[in-house]
Amino acid sequence: MAITDIDAYAHLTEADVETLGAEFDAIRRDIEAARGEEDARYIRRAITIQRSLVAGGRVVLLLSNRRPLWLLGTALLGAGKIIENMELGHNVMHGQWDWLNDPEVHSTTWEWDNTCPSVQWKHSHNFVHHKFTNVVGMDDDVGYGILRVTRDQEWAPRHLGNPIYNFLLGTFFEVGVALHHLETEKLRNKEKTYAQAAKDLRLIGKKVGKQAAKDYLIFPALSLKNWRSTLTANFTANLIRNYWAYMVIFCGHFPDGAEKFTVEEYENEDQARWYLRQMLGSANFTAGPVMRFMSGNLSHQIEHHMYPDLPSSRYEEIGVRVRALCEKYDLPYTTGSIVSQYALTFRTILKLSLPNSMLKATSDDAPETSSELRFNVLKGTAAQFGVDPVTGERRGLRTALRALKTAQVQPA
Repeated sequence: MAITDIDAYAHLTEADVETLGAEFDAIRRDIEAARGEEDARYIRRAITIQRSLVAGGRVVLLLSNRRPLWLLGTALLGAGKIIENMELGHNVMHGQWDWLNDPEVHSTTWEWDNTCPSVQWKHSHNFVHHKFTNVVGMDDDVGYGILRVTRDQEWAPRHLGNPIYNFLLGTFFEVGVALHHLETEKLRNKEKTYAQAAKDLRLIGKKVGKQAAKDYLIFPALSLKNWRSTLTANFTANLIRNYWAYMVIFCGHFPDGAEKFTVEEYENEDQARWYLRQMLGSANFTAGPVMRFMSGNLSHQIEHHMYPDLPSSRYEEIGVRVRALCEKYDLPYTTGSIVSQYALTFRTILKLSLPNSMLKATSDDAPETSSELRFNVLKGTAAQFGVDPVTGERRGLRTALRALKTAQVQPA
């Protein structure tokens, strides 16, 4: 089962957790105090880059009857769409730039280049997902209502289609984001009526119509005799954006080490433990400046979940401090290359298409699903954890995970 006692899982005392929470609060205060003109220049420069890419792509595609121009225009447009969704739309609607009091980059006014209406996305993502991150049964992003990504989700025959659903979700990710607000799990459990879903669908339909008209009618028509190649370029650019957004999001939420939590744990949570849940429930991937920018700085998913409304351009700086605290408290800082993080994610999706009875390990000690009960086998060595009275060295979760491997209880 998922984690029910985060203190026990993290191998931290109550005093440790409270002190750690205070140190995380200090990071927020420091960044808020340091925001200024440099941050304002960053977001305005990002907007300029994005609009230039899109405009350049649109102009090139007017001449898209030549293959090299089609490739160039598609690449420019795809890159522009990625930046708009990841670095601009996602982060602006989180309120990261509201402190500027600039209507152009304010969470209440931004409407993004996506089929999901911003008002719905801000509810399903900002409120539901970020409040209940990885709480099974409360966070709809745990599987998006169609994928089985933790053993805490009861297996059903429909989960045999996990790999197919995964492929379709990646291909039509913007549609999946839009339909996510329908809360299909609640519809299946009769916690939401079809009348309520129909109301949501009408709003989605209007946004889909606008997006389709822009990409598949207006701009192709402006290309006159090149309309067909422009239409295919627009479709390809949307695919590029969809696959990239899907890859970034999945690599931040479903690799090994991105833990899941129970409602019981959430109900006993304070601010310090909220920080801890966000950190233990997320994963990063390594990236240089360009990849960070193209991912909306969500290569720092840990920092984003902990500080969703702080400027994304600060996540690299925040990450240095968060990682230092992980070292201090002997906590894992889950990261890896984007290839390795996705490989772990895809392995989980494949494995969990099968019922638990056909899988190795248990729901307490599997790589993709674990709880504090996984450490029961180490009870005889419990004295090795905590602060060493001689050296003052803290031995916590990382030490416990290494001990599990030494004891050869870590599943393959």
